[in-house]
Amino acid sequence: MEALLTSTAVVALAEIGDKTQLLAIVLATRFKRPWPIICGILVATLANHFLAALVGEQAASFLDGLWFRYLVAASFLLMAGWTLVPDKFDDDEDPRPSRFGPFIATTIAFFLVEMGDKTQVATIALGARFQTVVPVTTGTTLGMLIANVPAVFLGHEIIKRVPLGTVRVIAALLFLAIGLWLLTQTAGWMPS
Repeated sequence: MEALLTSTAVVALAEIGDKTQLLAIVLATRFKRPWPIICGILVATLANHFLAALVGEQAASFLDGLWFRYLVAASFLLMAGWTLVPDKFDDDEDPRPSRFGPFIATTIAFFLVEMGDKTQVATIALGARFQTVVPVTTGTTLGMLIANVPAVFLGHEIIKRVPLGTVRVIAALLFLAIGLWLLTQTAGWMPS
C-alpha cells in the first residue's frame, strides 16, 4: 500500500505543469474528444511506467547493495531539483499524426513524450525503492491520471488558476523528503 500511495502522490505532484500535461491540453484543444484522449493517456502510461518500474525493480534486485541504495536516495534528491525546473512544450511540434484519431495519436504522443521525462525517471526510482512493479505502476499511472484528466477537461482554465510554482515546490519537497528518508535509512541513522 505504501508503494501505491507514494507513487501516486509523487507522480501527481510532479506532473503538474509537466510537458505531458501541456500535451494533454493541446490534444484536448485539437480533438475536442476527451474520452479517447484519456484512454490514450492510460494505455501509454501503463506501458511506459510498467517498463520503467520493471527496470527499477530488476536493477534493485540485481544491484542490491549499499551503494545502490545510496544511488536510489540520490536519484530522489536530484528529482527534487529537477522538479523545480519548469517544462516547456514546443508549440511548433504537431503531437497529432494527421492520419490517426485521438486515441492512437494520444497513445503514441504520450508514450514518446514520457521517455526520459522526470515522471518516468521517478517511476524507475520508485520501482527500485519498493522493488514491486504492479503497485508502483498502478500508483504512477493513477498519479498521471489525477494530473492529466482535469487538464483534458478544463484545459487552459487550469493553467490560469493553479500556481504552478507552488505545486513544483511541494513536489520537490516530497522528492527531497523521500530522498533524505532513504539516505538516513541506508546510512543506519534510523531503523528500516
